[in-house]
Amino acid sequence: MLEQRDADIKSVLKAGDMDDSKKEKLKELINSGIDFHAMGASALGRHWEPLTEEQRTRFVSVFGDIVRSQSVADLEVYQSSVTYGEIVVDGNEALVNTEITYKDAPTSVVYKLVRKDTSWWVTDIILKDVSTVDGYARSFQSVVRKKGFDTLMTKLEERQAKIATAG
Repeated sequence: MLEQRDADIKSVLKAGDMDDSKKEKLKELINSGIDFHAMGASALGRHWEPLTEEQRTRFVSVFGDIVRSQSVADLEVYQSSVTYGEIVVDGNEALVNTEITYKDAPTSVVYKLVRKDTSWWVTDIILKDVSTVDGYARSFQSVVRKKGFDTLMTKLEERQAKIATAG
């Protein structure tokens, strides 16, 4: 799944000048297979449970939109060499170890996946031993704890709007 995604991304990048439709295609490819619902729930931790279904849906939508938009901020990194290492499967969970070489610097990237039905979904990306979800969790949970969920949503929606106007 991840290897095919990487090949598809590289194919789009090699196909000439970058326009809006190619950026959208890349955004779709880069984020395919990511479970934003699971990532969002993990990032909010204990603050997820008391939310209404409407609040959860709104949060996942905005959070996912921000992550998708940020994924195409530095397209050069997707032209890097990727080496797939050990894959550890434990029931419905898996870790896929990779090494990305970008500008002659190797970087460890581990994908944490969960199987739902017949598909595998990425629930975290660990870059240089730092969990993406943990990074979001520290930020999000601090805001919710100090100022409440509505303040977090206001901040995220402002960020989303800023990204949208930046193009």
